[in-house]
Amino acid sequence: MISIRKERPPDVAAREALLDEAFGKRRWRKSSQRLRDGRLPAEGLAFVAMDGKRIVGTARLWNIVCGTGQPALLLGPVAVATDCRGIGTVLVRHALSAARRLGHHAVVLVGDAPYYSRFGFLAERAASLRMPGPFERDRLLALELVPGALKGARGLLHAPSRPVSQPGLAASAA
Repeated sequence: MISIRKERPPDVAAREALLDEAFGKRRWRKSSQRLRDGRLPAEGLAFVAMDGKRIVGTARLWNIVCGTGQPALLLGPVAVATDCRGIGTVLVRHALSAARRLGHHAVVLVGDAPYYSRFGFLAERAASLRMPGPFERDRLLALELVPGALKGARGLLHAPSRPVSQPGLAASAA
């Protein structure tokens, strides 16, 4: 039985082995990696799929900012063990649901449009955005968790220059 839980520090080695198996060493050269270098995933948004005690999937989301200042999340990398291919959809849905529950408004990724369209990701929503390095325009996709969250968003995606407060925390403290 497959279960999904938050990633824990002891999961790192298994997660990295899974990512190496799925993407090889080329994953370190991707433009998306430039947005992740030297940073931790967004708080509460790193997940692993477990088959018993074995990690068979991973999905992580990272705080990013659009060139025009709108905050968003970057989804990825998402990887699933070759013998567990059916769980990717469940893992992505879980990650997006958690992001929505935590009050995030938009998610961006570089990926396969036919696959990610099932979750609502569209290239049109990311048409005015750019990655920090080479990327395939038709693979830059975005999803608005809150309608209109990316209205007017354009320019270079980048890591936040200072820590991002968790959405909803300020509202709950007031």
